Amino acid sequence: MPSRPSLKGLFPPVTTPFRADGDLDLDKLRANFDQLAGEPLAGYVVGGSNGEFTSLTVDERLEVVRAARAATARDRLVIAGAGMESTRATIALTRQMAEAGADAALVITPSYYKGRMTPAALEEHFTRVADASPLPVILYSVPVNTGIDLPAASVVRLAKHPNIIGLKDSGGDITKIGLMLHQVPAGFQILAGSGSFLLSAMMLGATGGVVALANIAPRALQTMIRALESGDIAQARSIQLRLIETNMAVTSRFGVPGLKTALDMLGYYGGPVRGPLQPLPDEDAATLRNILTVAGLFSIKPAAP
Repeated sequence: MPSRPSLKGLFPPVTTPFRADGDLDLDKLRANFDQLAGEPLAGYVVGGSNGEFTSLTVDERLEVVRAARAATARDRLVIAGAGMESTRATIALTRQMAEAGADAALVITPSYYKGRMTPAALEEHFTRVADASPLPVILYSVPVNTGIDLPAASVVRLAKHPNIIGLKDSGGDITKIGLMLHQVPAGFQILAGSGSFLLSAMMLGATGGVVALANIAPRALQTMIRALESGDIAQARSIQLRLIETNMAVTSRFGVPGLKTALDMLGYYGGPVRGPLQPLPDEDAATLRNILTVAGLFSIKPAAP
């Protein structure tokens, strides 16, 4: 089995840059990575939900991972979204992601036949993927997008697999996260899937987070984590509360168009989304700018490329 990398810290799920004609813009991707290199991050998730993976071809998904790996220092992990709707296709893609340079595979719950995605079906899927994958596997539960919430009992059973190293939980049920943290084997790593409950999850024992907010506020989030680790709960709580509205703006409220617009506002490249997603309306962009201003993010300049 492959080695079990540490998932401690912050992992922004990076966006996929497109040109105006809709093609990939790998030069802009590299420029974003150059800026993020100076931020307090443990690595990146490439080709996740914020990377619009459902709108990319398999070749494009691989191309983005290859470019990310080439632009990323070896001490930072590149976690590749490798989920497909079939077990066979997911296994094939994890193998290709390993060849492209990924360090781990993030595998989302298949959902098209969600009425048949029983715990037994999901557990067999992830087990077969993990058995065959040359990369360590991270489970990915995002019920708001898939309509499937990977059950806690299934996570606990899957956590015993030597090649399943963690879970990105985007459901936001802190009670469920606590239960899983209590019951999974030592060494299994749970990551918060949203900045809104990152502090709560880490207080219970989560190792870090794969959070959209880390694309635009990594320093503030790292300060929050350091405050928690030093026992300054009041400071950590203050930062978490200050960033909740911003996190909502670039996730549930305005989605990927909002995150890409925020990146453009803050000196990165966000650029257009790929249809069927639509660009953020001007009125919402004005609201987003005000939210970023109130959060103090315009006073924090990204690292120079």
